[in-house]
Amino acid sequence: MHVFLTGASGQIGTAITQQLLATGHTVTGLARSDASADAIQATGAKVLRGDLDDLEALKAGAAASDGVIHCAFVHNFTQYADACAKDEKAIAAMGSVLAGTNKPLVVSSGTLLIADGTGRPATETDERIDLPGFPRKSEAAAFALVDSGVRATVVRLPPHVHSARTGFVQQLIAIAREKKVSAYVGDGAKRWPFIHVKDSASVFVAALEKGKAGSAYHAIGDEGIPLIKISDIIAKHLEIPLASVAPGPDAIAHFGFLAHVLSIDNPVSGKKTQEELGVVPKEIGILEALETGDYFKA
Repeated sequence: MHVFLTGASGQIGTAITQQLLATGHTVTGLARSDASADAIQATGAKVLRGDLDDLEALKAGAAASDGVIHCAFVHNFTQYADACAKDEKAIAAMGSVLAGTNKPLVVSSGTLLIADGTGRPATETDERIDLPGFPRKSEAAAFALVDSGVRATVVRLPPHVHSARTGFVQQLIAIAREKKVSAYVGDGAKRWPFIHVKDSASVFVAALEKGKAGSAYHAIGDEGIPLIKISDIIAKHLEIPLASVAPGPDAIAHFGFLAHVLSIDNPVSGKKTQEELGVVPKEIGILEALETGDYFKA
């Protein structure tokens, strides 16, 4: 299968590309810059120049493919509504040229969008919740294409997909270094799911190959780690105090835009995905990764 991949130069996109190539697929990755193009070519994939604003390039890449994985997203949280609007238009554009083909379109989404506050682990059958400040509608844009003959599926990712390169945990480490205290919000009992980047790539590839149209899949390794455990490891490695900050203004003053997401309880199950797609996590969990990995290299 020849796959068109957006976000191909990112940490998840790179892992997806490597797995696709290793299993006999070919890949064309969307590149918005010379650096992105070089990174994609280094994996052995082909390059299509463009970005999420270039709808004609997106259509061309999708039309020339046997399937699409859409991982790109403009992570500019100061203009989040604009980023979400671009994402919807990009999905619709790629879907328009896949209509009537039954070709797969796998779209990335996030588990925070199904955090319902009940305390139970969210499942694949849970629908997106309208949350204040989270106007992202990737799932609705993808599922709207099913009736037009696109095998559209969604892969929901945890807030942090772990490797030593980038993500919310690295931002927590940077804040702890700056503030000289490793903090958590409230009692630290809010839980997040996590997954290793290689395991997340396996879910995307499996959804591409055998996902059922209209289905949501969960890329989950750890179902729900209390955030105090993350902060505790950071405190020990940096040899700084561990402390609580109150929700609301104090948390915002300490964490900035992260305060809101750190206040969300987001346990998530991936059991249905593992059973339907036949993929199970093989890599280490986030706590072991923090203890043994390269997160604390200066």
